[in-house]
Amino acid sequence: MPASEPTIVATSMGFSSRRRGPWDARPGPVFDLMAELAQAGDAPKICYLNQAVGDQPTSFTVFHGAFAGTRFRPSHLALFPMPNVDDVRAHLLAQDVVWVGGGSVANLCAVWRAHGLPEILRECWEAGVVLGGVSAGSICWHAGGATDSFGPKLRGFTDGLGFLPYGNGVHYDSEAERRPLMHRLVGDGTLPVSHCTDDGVGLVYRGTRLVEAVADRAGVSAYEVAPDGDGGVRETRIEPRLLTGPA
Repeated sequence: MPASEPTIVATSMGFSSRRRGPWDARPGPVFDLMAELAQAGDAPKICYLNQAVGDQPTSFTVFHGAFAGTRFRPSHLALFPMPNVDDVRAHLLAQDVVWVGGGSVANLCAVWRAHGLPEILRECWEAGVVLGGVSAGSICWHAGGATDSFGPKLRGFTDGLGFLPYGNGVHYDSEAERRPLMHRLVGDGTLPVSHCTDDGVGLVYRGTRLVEAVADRAGVSAYEVAPDGDGGVRETRIEPRLLTGPA
């Protein structure tokens, strides 16, 4: 059965790598959480969207390999050079979870708009399909955030889908330029109140309400960045709940 209300899990986490290298991935505990939120039962259906890196075939291979032998039933939606399924809307509405990979959020949103995905994904969200993703796959659901979509120097991005009326900062602890840029973007009004995540942290939204932060490791956090009324910002730490167990 679908989630009891529209749900998004926006993260700076997802897969873990085994010893043989980054292409030997396993699902992190966030996927079990999303299946639980979707009320998906014993065989959750999860679809991977990877347009943020142009539907690189190796990424789909890693995704399917990660879920091999698990309870999940994986599929993917490619849009390059054309959709790989006959009915994109029907395929996505049939899922329990939609997971969006990282890369260029600007390119991701542009390609989605060319294919009518924002309207389809909103329908999925409202129907109880749990939406989520990492990095670009986190920012895309928000008003915008900080991105390297346009080059190595981070810039503000304000053309997200806007399902969530906040800004979003990812990789907050691992890339030194992200925190000060998010502070500037919120302080000057480019972005609204924003929610940010260290690596290993995710944000759970029910409707447009942030209900909790979760983490797949200790010592990391989420944050709210809001105007302080004096031209600056205040940053408030949000303690995450630690998730355990593999998918």
